[in-house]
Amino acid sequence: MIKILGGSIGSCVHSVGILNFLKLANENGYETVYVGTSLPIKTFVEQIKTHNPDMVAISYRLGGDALENLLRELEESIKEERLDDKIYIFGGTFETAQVARKFKFIKKVIDGSEEIDELVLFLRGESYRKSSNQAYPQTLGERIRFKFPFPLIRHHIGLQELDETAEEIKKLAESELLDIISIAPDQNCQQYFFELEKMDSKQDGAGGVPIRSREDFERLYEASRCGNYPLVRCYSGTRELLKFSKVLKETINNAWAAIPLMWYSDLDRRSERSLLDAIKENMEAIKWNAENGVPVEVTDSHQWALRLAHDAVEVATAYLATFAAKRLGVREYIQQFMLETPSGISPRADLAKMIAKRELVESLEDEKFTVYRMVRTGLMSMPADQHSAMGQIGASMFYGTLLEPHIIHVVSYCESFKRATAKEIIESVKIAKRAVNVALRGVFDPLSDRWIMDEKERIKNDALLIIDAIKSLGDGNDDSLLDPNVLTEAVKRGILDAPALRGFSVARAAVATKIVDGQCRCVDADENVLSERERLRRLGL
Repeated sequence: MIKILGGSIGSCVHSVGILNFLKLANENGYETVYVGTSLPIKTFVEQIKTHNPDMVAISYRLGGDALENLLRELEESIKEERLDDKIYIFGGTFETAQVARKFKFIKKVIDGSEEIDELVLFLRGESYRKSSNQAYPQTLGERIRFKFPFPLIRHHIGLQELDETAEEIKKLAESELLDIISIAPDQNCQQYFFELEKMDSKQDGAGGVPIRSREDFERLYEASRCGNYPLVRCYSGTRELLKFSKVLKETINNAWAAIPLMWYSDLDRRSERSLLDAIKENMEAIKWNAENGVPVEVTDSHQWALRLAHDAVEVATAYLATFAAKRLGVREYIQQFMLETPSGISPRADLAKMIAKRELVESLEDEKFTVYRMVRTGLMSMPADQHSAMGQIGASMFYGTLLEPHIIHVVSYCESFKRATAKEIIESVKIAKRAVNVALRGVFDPLSDRWIMDEKERIKNDALLIIDAIKSLGDGNDDSLLDPNVLTEAVKRGILDAPALRGFSVARAAVATKIVDGQCRCVDADENVLSERERLRRLGL
């Protein structure tokens, strides 16, 4: 057990801050010793010698100039007494904290602006460091357990230049606000990483950072090796997903692989692959990651939602993706819940849909298959006005917390008009963290709402009708859901369909959807709600 000693120095009589910090330390497994307030430096040093703590918490709130004199005296005393092997922490006002940051012997400065999870994570980090000789856990499951009940914080970054991206990643790691940094490569990288000659140089940096070699990945990873040593991951690429998975595992210790089941094909035209070939190759990539201990996210569900699919299709594809992942050997699975998608959906309808998704996905859990929930603000609903976008982040992350996420994927307030640098990312993370931490104090149970519960059941039942319809294209059993030919036919027949695929996709794209009472529903030619059973009947199923 780590021992921490704390008290107020000089003429400072304030005790609430230091007592609250020691209480927090005690709750996180520390032995604590409170030595009082208004302590002369000589007395404070004697207390350190007497109790021999691992950490020393210093409090002072009265003024910067006076504190500078006190800390200079303290620094000299701990050197003389050979007490400089301790970890020293300072807590005070913004003014006094600025002074404390000048002194190198102080490892952590707290100025009152920190969220409670930041303090908890600092304490847990020091404890973890002492027991394991490393700063923070470096696998997803361990990191989630380490931070519980607070969710991990994730953000993506991919700027126009590699050098700039590396610099900003370093800033993010040093901020200690993110647990996961997602690298966003440009489209050239995602499509032609293994065939550089096919890249269009005029498109370098389009949509992300121009990564052209293993060494580029290694450089970005090395930039993250400071601060709280965040996990690092990267988008999967749009072709050669298995080869790309191997590179990511070897260069950035990929925190998890995000791989679609059906996409990056002639379904969305993000690669030249046919839908059938893409399904086969994507399954191979999922299987390889599973065999090599890399957690997997199968991204189909929100891909359909982004194409304006109605709620039942979105939920059905979430189940389908999870089922495939489990059958392909995945042990740790990430289910993303992209909120506010499509644009115009109401919070209660969003929650009903997401709870339906959660229940179907987690019905597949067992002792060999674990599901981690990740919520995010939907890009489709982010306003271009940055202040409105800030409000959007706070609102969506507050009600998204009702889904009890293990991971929060923060979207920056600026992303509707520019790429996010470390500055905007940090500001956006702070907004999201505040919303989450307030919600964690206690909120209502959404399943206590009759409307939400009824809609959740309706969506689940409709999604299961879709799953049964897909099975009917094969042998009628669960194995049919893993047959690439069956899945391809499900798209071509229109069982899985979305309006935004019309005109360019292998999809049938004959369905129409509309926001009705805050829900994304399938509608007929007269824009009347069409039941899922009737929709499937009209397809001959």
